Amino acid sequence: MAEKYNASNIAIEQILNFIKSGEIAIPEIQRPFVWKSKQVRDLIDSLYTGYPTGYLIISQSPNMKLKDGTLSEGKKIMIDGQQRVTALMTAIMGLEVINSDFEKKRIKISFNPLAIDEDEVFKVQDNAILKDKKWIADIAEVFKSDFKRGSFVAKYCELNSEMDSDKLHDILDNLIGIKNRQIGVITLDKELTIDEVTEIFIRINSQGAKLNQSDFAMSKIAANVKYGGNILRKAIDYFSHLAVQPDWYHEMAKDKEFMESRFAPKLKWLKDDREEIFDPNYGDILRVAFMYKFGRGKMKDLVSLLGGRDFETRDYKEEIAETSFEKLTEGVIDFMSEFSFANFILAIKSAGFISSRLTNSQMTLDFAYTLYLILNSNQQIDKTQIKHYVSKWYVLSTLTSRYITSPETVMDLDIRRISEKGFIEYLKEIEEANLSDTFWEVGLVQDLETSAINSPFFNVFLTAQVHSSDNSLLMNGTKVRDLISIMGDIHHIFPKGYLQKNGITDKSKYNQIANYTYLDTQTNISIGDKAPNDYFKTVFEQCDSKEMKFGNISELSLLKENLRINCIPENIVNMDASHYEDFLLERRKLMAKKIKNYYYSL
Repeated sequence: MAEKYNASNIAIEQILNFIKSGEIAIPEIQRPFVWKSKQVRDLIDSLYTGYPTGYLIISQSPNMKLKDGTLSEGKKIMIDGQQRVTALMTAIMGLEVINSDFEKKRIKISFNPLAIDEDEVFKVQDNAILKDKKWIADIAEVFKSDFKRGSFVAKYCELNSEMDSDKLHDILDNLIGIKNRQIGVITLDKELTIDEVTEIFIRINSQGAKLNQSDFAMSKIAANVKYGGNILRKAIDYFSHLAVQPDWYHEMAKDKEFMESRFAPKLKWLKDDREEIFDPNYGDILRVAFMYKFGRGKMKDLVSLLGGRDFETRDYKEEIAETSFEKLTEGVIDFMSEFSFANFILAIKSAGFISSRLTNSQMTLDFAYTLYLILNSNQQIDKTQIKHYVSKWYVLSTLTSRYITSPETVMDLDIRRISEKGFIEYLKEIEEANLSDTFWEVGLVQDLETSAINSPFFNVFLTAQVHSSDNSLLMNGTKVRDLISIMGDIHHIFPKGYLQKNGITDKSKYNQIANYTYLDTQTNISIGDKAPNDYFKTVFEQCDSKEMKFGNISELSLLKENLRINCIPENIVNMDASHYEDFLLERRKLMAKKIKNYYYSL
């Protein structure tokens, strides 16, 4: 069996020269450097003392057939080791790196030739070091090709009389010798499939962050300057950063090359965006643009297409890579459209998902936005119904956990079926297959039997309340929407302290979501640890006495309606701890019924 990779040892200086010359692409140099300064110091220290520093892994793109019939040489891309190499480039070569705030900065490592015993040999440069004559403030100066060693040694020994010049020459030899240290490089065979490359990566580097197909795709994009991949990748990264931190726009504007690109105007609206329902990362942007434009759901296909893969002939062609970059760029631009993004968010919020706390799955959001873009580009679809279709699909896929297990496989199927059958017909088919009476009356009731506060089923119940503009429990005028928006608290209907006093001490029991409700904080404090048959009896009595004890409802009809919309059985007025299990079951049934009515009202 042929080897799937070859391993070799290459000097650090040679690796850095390969990267400088472009022979090996290191796309992460354009992305935030996530290592802490101390990690850079530790790497230099390990190299100085001769400790192993792990392998670099290089993926070799297959040769592509050019238009004239000749073959191109496959591009080499570093897929693991970017952080280590970037650390070397800033510490040794003196290059700036882009930090987590997308600011260009140097990380300067200082060296102490006089270090003995427990003294630190290397440190991250700070003001104290700059004032201490025994430290070489920035080792990058020593590695420069025009470094004047003789005059440097003379000056250092003059400032530090305890240092012998010959000894300092030896120490500098060891320091500069870092560039000659051998580092392991694994070059993967260019005929490997994406799945095989992923598997090898995981096996070789099991302690590292798991590589995913989005990472491969982003590496492919950034490395392809010919088709504008380097700018496209910046656009994707910048969008995801601005979505979370709009004030960063002023920093982005300093990137003159990017500001002159066609992407810059598409991102400008984000500087005023404060919406947090959907803050996509680069993987989300890539996934949505790919599914929308290519009609496929598996990211490994995008990696292959960007590399020029012809799925029919199984060889690689430059025109396929070129077309794939064009389509992906169009998809990314459509993703970034202020009109599309804002209307998609409106569709999600109109369904009741008014806070990111109510959204569980980023994959589910990704597909919903993909669906919005697909429907919006379809001339056969009534544009006034798009938000309605998208919100309905989002709720359906949330309730059925559609994109939780093997999401790419399901997404790929859904994309293809929507294309073949049309969305409306496919929606009916999925509803018939998944939303039977048994689902609503048995399956969903069972799904609601959980203590997970972030359960998607409980979240959909809350969105149903938001959608119906329901009042919170025991309040007239204070909406569930209001309490969610102001980060209000969820409280126990059967108070936790009351249940514990009565022998129900298992968290998974007293924290059942069927025992939860959004409740005005003052009302909750007033209730304390009272039994339900105690405080609900008082609430019913205050409808006659008009003396407010709990909440602000003083009319019986309003109280009964309030219990109904909060899915509280009226016989709770007679319930104590012995009825707790019966209450949970009854409320789960009422919650499931409310969710059903909500879904069919969308």
